[in-house]
Amino acid sequence: MHTIKEDTTLVGVSEFRNRMDRILEEVRHHKVVIEKRNKPVAVLIAIDQYNAMEEILDRIEDLELGHTAKQRDKSSKIGDYISIDKAYKKIR
Repeated sequence: MHTIKEDTTLVGVSEFRNRMDRILEEVRHHKVVIEKRNKPVAVLIAIDQYNAMEEILDRIEDLELGHTAKQRDKSSKIGDYISIDKAYKKIR
């Protein structure tokens, strides 16, 4: 196990198998990059970091969808829309 930056540790696959408890403890402090034959294959991060990243990505996606909807609304005419009743009939 080698710390390459203050927030990143490199670990080989075999070392990960042999020292999993120690490495999982390390994940609480910073990310761990797992390597196989000196090539990165996975990254372990704390669940709190993962949840925060997911929340940010969800917000970005919501913003993008809102922007797309706004653009479509600006460029459409009333005839481009159907009533809710017609929409329900089409899905039944």
